Amino acid sequence: MKPQFLIAAPSSGSGKTTITQGILRYFRNKGFKIQPFKCGPDYLDTKHHAWAAGRTSINLDTFISSKEHVCEIYSKYSSEADISIVEGVMGLFDGAKKMKGSSAEIAELLDIPVILVINAKATAYSVAPLLYGFKNFYPKINIAGVIFNFVNGESHYQFLKDACTDVGLKSLGYIAQNKDLHLPSRHLGLDISDSQNYEQKIEFITTHIAATVNMECLLKITNVPFKESKQDLQIRKSNLKIAVAKDEAFNFTYHENLLALEQLGEIIYFSPLNDSLLPETDLLYLSGGYPELFLKQLSNNNAMKLAIFEYCSRGGKVLAECGGMMYLSRNIIDKQSNKFPMVGFLSQDTSMENMKLSLGYRKVILNGEALFGHEFHYSKIIEPQVDSCIGKIYSARDAEVDTLLFKKKNTIASYIHFYWGEKDILDYLFI
Repeated sequence: MKPQFLIAAPSSGSGKTTITQGILRYFRNKGFKIQPFKCGPDYLDTKHHAWAAGRTSINLDTFISSKEHVCEIYSKYSSEADISIVEGVMGLFDGAKKMKGSSAEIAELLDIPVILVINAKATAYSVAPLLYGFKNFYPKINIAGVIFNFVNGESHYQFLKDACTDVGLKSLGYIAQNKDLHLPSRHLGLDISDSQNYEQKIEFITTHIAATVNMECLLKITNVPFKESKQDLQIRKSNLKIAVAKDEAFNFTYHENLLALEQLGEIIYFSPLNDSLLPETDLLYLSGGYPELFLKQLSNNNAMKLAIFEYCSRGGKVLAECGGMMYLSRNIIDKQSNKFPMVGFLSQDTSMENMKLSLGYRKVILNGEALFGHEFHYSKIIEPQVDSCIGKIYSARDAEVDTLLFKKKNTIASYIHFYWGEKDILDYLFI
């Protein structure tokens, strides 16, 4: 038996990310070992989970990996913890295609209870049919309890609690509206660059939530049987040297991807922002991140730009994802149309002008193999070099999309963040 649950909501904007962080920190402060997880391919929420819980947060995603893999890594990391807490993605039943990849699918797969967070700002007893629908729509998941958010006070909560009682769901309490409860944000997610301010905010959120949510009851109703993984991990070892960009500009990496790289050899982390030398390497990994926030510093580091340009030109193996691809371009153009010269190996520019969100799961058919990943960016490519593109790329609904995968010499670059924590896709990319 182990307390384990998934925090979900009817829709985005219900406050589940803030509440998840408060609950993670509360139980951490009580001395528990907390293992956080995140449904879906999100890089940012996992960073905030890790800050709040003090342990690395792990992505659980049934589109970019198999169900068996999700169960395996959930069991692997949960076995080392006292409590496992999964934050859902979007609405409870929202998936890439119907429920595929949804929080509900993850809850059913792992057989863990769901705690539903309801935005009660503009509703009272009328929340009853909403709760009834979520309770009965898909009986294969167990909604164990409800937390009401954005509540005006105790009298407002009584209407909401009555709705829970009449529907047959356990109300765990409420969170009162408070303008200071919200965390600072960036265009791609929450910001923890100011660590002292963030720490104070997390502690404030934790105290605020614990005042009106029954945490002891939450642990009690989510204490359910824990399934140990029975699958042995297959480890392939070699002696490659792998240079991984890691700094404020480049840091969007899946934890399982890095573990997979560790099985291929020695990882050497370096900073395109601050270092002048590229480590000796057999494979260069330029991950996504926030290069658009550090354009002047990246552009002024000519020694690093030249080192990477020469490495690419010699035919060194490179995987550049999203922000990493932008960095390999001739220029990154900011929102004010200012050009900042970058590495220049790819004969194209990327621009933050007239920002428009592009996102979604991606399936790449390459050399007869299906490779999976996710795309999330606001920039666009100016005059892309389509003659150097490889593969066919599809959405989660198998519709061909205009996302491009570039190959120049041994450099692979795209807006796609690939997942290879389960299947070593690098061999397929570099054929």
